[in-house]
Amino acid sequence: MSQVLATGTHVYEYPRCLFVNRSTDILQLCGEALDRMGVAGRYTSPRPSRSRAERRWPGSTSSSDPSTSVAGMDEAQRVVAAYWAAAEARDWAAFGALVAEDVVYEMPQTRERVRGREAYLRFNAEGFGRDWHLTVQRITGADGHAASWIQMADEGECYPGLTFFELGADGLISQITDFWPEPYEPPAGRAQLTERF
Repeated sequence: MSQVLATGTHVYEYPRCLFVNRSTDILQLCGEALDRMGVAGRYTSPRPSRSRAERRWPGSTSSSDPSTSVAGMDEAQRVVAAYWAAAEARDWAAFGALVAEDVVYEMPQTRERVRGREAYLRFNAEGFGRDWHLTVQRITGADGHAASWIQMADEGECYPGLTFFELGADGLISQITDFWPEPYEPPAGRAQLTERF
């Protein structure tokens, strides 16, 4: 089974069994999906050349205080900001209070699923023994749906994470889908069409 995405004259085919998330592919797909949903403030043009510390998006929050109320921030965005703040602080009680008893967490790349609050708390508290830290780059959402882009720093490496959230009528997170795109070198045949940052 294959999923084919046609973008202009380019066609990308990802056989399910060989799917590898590529940072630029996932960011582009995420941006296009959010644009189609009419989410304001999307940034889909090439990124400006800035240091990682300077890369902040309109309406984004920082892990130094990601629970700060940003004017115009939707309730789903506030819940996700609090979720990331609790994760960074390793405050598992606050983290658990934000997810539903029957929360479902999925990582499509590894085909892992965790069901239920207690199992999800254990997965986060025990599944990542290293000294990682995260910085929220962007949170967007509306009407019980949210998406976030974070930068994870772990053992000297820094990589992006894209997470999609569904909230129930009670305001708790009921579904989490996590993607961890890996950086890669672009094909040499298109070097004249892009600039590196």
